[in-house]
Amino acid sequence: MLYILKTALELGLLYSLVPMALFLSFRVLNIADLTTDGCFVFGAAVSVQMAAIGQPILGIPLAMAAGALAGFITAFIHTKMKVPSILAGIITNTGLYTINLMVMGWSSNVSLLKKNTIYSMFKSLQFLGDWSGVVLTLLIVALVAFLLISFLGTRLGLSIRATGDNIDMVRASSINPTFTITVGLCLANAMTALSGAMVGQYQKTVDINGGTGIVVIGLACLIIGETATGRRSVKKGAIAAIVGSIIYRIIYAVCLYTKVIPVEFLKLLTAAIVAVAIAFPALRKMAAFQKKKMEHTSGRAFAQKGGDGKDA
Repeated sequence: MLYILKTALELGLLYSLVPMALFLSFRVLNIADLTTDGCFVFGAAVSVQMAAIGQPILGIPLAMAAGALAGFITAFIHTKMKVPSILAGIITNTGLYTINLMVMGWSSNVSLLKKNTIYSMFKSLQFLGDWSGVVLTLLIVALVAFLLISFLGTRLGLSIRATGDNIDMVRASSINPTFTITVGLCLANAMTALSGAMVGQYQKTVDINGGTGIVVIGLACLIIGETATGRRSVKKGAIAAIVGSIIYRIIYAVCLYTKVIPVEFLKLLTAAIVAVAIAFPALRKMAAFQKKKMEHTSGRAFAQKGGDGKDA
């Protein structure tokens, strides 16, 4: 059971940068960016190919640069070509399929057999044992979260937050929303690519379809985390992305370990978890409304009974 929880914790941390990226694009910028699926594989492909030629460390920043480029293309299509953000993300995501195949040498998957990765290099230090992967991933994720929180507190970061709140006010304040949207999407997709880069080197493989549905799962993880920690500040938002990703992976791992649900139903389980996570805030508001309605109805009934007794 400890091994299952360790694996869930490791995978939760590895994928936590995706909901963190969605926090920046979806919550802060208020843009539905669907570049995520292709960008995740893009980062993994660049990272794995660099590790294959003996440069696993260099593969990480190059993967982030590739993700930032994907974000720039989406931002350009959205801001300059006036295409709605959802369609801009779909266009970039569709084009990335061919780009990813090109990076992977026109192969649908690439493996790193007997090749060094950042995880094998860190594990060679030996003083952390089997927990070396968790520690390395935690250090990277914590650093990214700290940098994101710090950046969103700067002048440029505040401008990005203001763009998501009220783009007309930003224009009236002589701030260029095209620039802030571009920077925000570049950073968000750089984080997504970083997650893909770490997953690729952790699993020592990359598949062309490895990012399918990752945007939906990432959004579900973000909502799960926000339900657990709240969403009142940037700091809580970044922490919610990490916590939600870990909780999601633990739920998934426990279901696999206990075999409560057959393996054939795992996709259905994922869909159910995502649906419940996304609908939970609305369900909670509905339950609170029904509770107040019942209290109000019972209060009126009690008042009417009291009035009837007085008249009698």
